[in-house]
Amino acid sequence: MKAVRFHAYGGIDVLRVEEVERPVPGPGQVLVEVRAAGIQPGEVMIREGARHGRWPATFPSGQGSDLAGVVVAAGPEVRGFAVGDEVLGFTHNRASHAQYVVAEDVNLVSRPEGLSWEVAGSLYVAGTTAYATVFAVDPRPEETLVVSGAAGGVGSLAVQLARRRGATVLGLASEANHAWLTAHGVVPVVYGEGVADRIRKAAGGKDVDAFIDTFGDGYVDMAVDLGVRPERIDTIRDWPAAARVGARTYGEGSAASAVVVGELARLAARGELDVAIARVYPLEQVREAFRDLERGHAQGKIVLRP
Repeated sequence: MKAVRFHAYGGIDVLRVEEVERPVPGPGQVLVEVRAAGIQPGEVMIREGARHGRWPATFPSGQGSDLAGVVVAAGPEVRGFAVGDEVLGFTHNRASHAQYVVAEDVNLVSRPEGLSWEVAGSLYVAGTTAYATVFAVDPRPEETLVVSGAAGGVGSLAVQLARRRGATVLGLASEANHAWLTAHGVVPVVYGEGVADRIRKAAGGKDVDAFIDTFGDGYVDMAVDLGVRPERIDTIRDWPAAARVGARTYGEGSAASAVVVGELARLAARGELDVAIARVYPLEQVREAFRDLERGHAQGKIVLRP
């Protein structure tokens, strides 16, 4: 089968699509023929070696957590799935950017009717991260929440989940994404110099009660300056700042379960959660896909199709 591999830390040029042996599922595992797999900013950091202390790579390394596809083989003691089932979920083995991937049965759910492969294959990391950030800051109907990177893969889901709780949500994004935010009940605010003053103005004189930072770059400190209590701030990017001020760092790992993925999938299938797909690339164009991701302006998810 074909799979993405890199043999050393580095830039996009270290990524290769190689012929590798098709894996065999063990007890409690199934082999999934991948139909779609999302890509993530965190995979860039791992490939570059920027997260070696936290998530070291063993070479040659595969990559990819999100997945959706069809079960083509099942190991012994598998519960709930059989050959031919359409599934989505995740693997912790950095292996879903491939034609086939072995996944634990407990990390999969059935694909709901009407959910596209692209959305199904890009729900895990962004979806569970967004779910965890909203859980961490616990926005209430009478409160105002700010989300940085509000039109990105995580931010675009976090703003919707927060709106479902009834909170007023201010979304920091470029003007090109303001129409999308407005259509989803979010108050758009342009990021950049002077953003704190624009947030205060958009809040209409009310306090900012909570802050979700999906971008880093000083937003944790800005949230403190806005008067947000540290326990109502959550960042998925700026861990040093969080440690310094006492903010939270709930992310993907805090909600990494098939139960959460299944809930998000059902919401998306019913049209109650809009999972934006920016672009789809064939597996062979993995370098182009990550080049697109690293430019940082995609509205929604970038997905690979083996």
